[in-house]
Amino acid sequence: MAQTFDEAARSRYAENFRITDFNKMMAGKVVIITGASYGMGKMFAQIMCEQGAKVFVTARGEEKLMAAIEDIREKTGGEITGIVADSSKPADCKKVFDKALEAYGTIDVLINNAGKGELITIDAVDDDMIDSVVDTNMKGPLYLCREAVRYFLTKDEGNIINISSANGVRPMCGAAYCSTKGGLNTLTKNVAIRCTGTGIRCNAVAPGHTPSPTAYAHDDGGPKTVEMGYMNDIRNARTVRTVHPWEIDQAYAVLFLASDMSRCINGEVLCVDCGCYL
Repeated sequence: MAQTFDEAARSRYAENFRITDFNKMMAGKVVIITGASYGMGKMFAQIMCEQGAKVFVTARGEEKLMAAIEDIREKTGGEITGIVADSSKPADCKKVFDKALEAYGTIDVLINNAGKGELITIDAVDDDMIDSVVDTNMKGPLYLCREAVRYFLTKDEGNIINISSANGVRPMCGAAYCSTKGGLNTLTKNVAIRCTGTGIRCNAVAPGHTPSPTAYAHDDGGPKTVEMGYMNDIRNARTVRTVHPWEIDQAYAVLFLASDMSRCINGEVLCVDCGCYL
């Protein structure tokens, strides 16, 4: 039986596709980034601006968010704006999309970066920590993916990138954190499967230990042992860490998945950890 191809799909994946300007790979794209006031999220926003995107950022703290926006504008001259929003709240997630559309008229890429880390053992973690981590790391991306897919389906085009963790596969940090990152990897594949046959893609980047304010905070105060209710010493003993990726390395991975260069990659989790968690 002869194989047939959907004409829209054929057009989408034309053989003569080329990227001609590697300095402006995101030109004409509108990108939403959550948790963008510092660390990796801020670096994602900066590199998207450098690559020609119009960027809409969110975070829970107004002062840091506004400072990040101004800093990125000064460094890149790019178009960037944003609002204070808590991605663990469904109403805030809808507001993010409404305000981004109001600002730029369209949305092309969602980067789910907002997250909460912890290193507490399963026997020591309390209810409040579980709720906080699950609300931020799992419910937030679920709400935002829902908003993104609903909108992207109206134009048969869109791109979602979830920021997961190497701990989604090798769960050596806190029990709640690792569970949510494993769930986020599954959500990534589920969204990709749902959108099969459309122009919508969903992938994830899974950073290994990446020096950032959040990462450093987990190691403050000296050694933390299992007996104290922390996974730090187990995590540190079970890596082959001689070098580590930096925020810019995670940003380049995100740029690749956000750009048309990765147009045939869907439902994948790209680990960026220098092989530390082999």
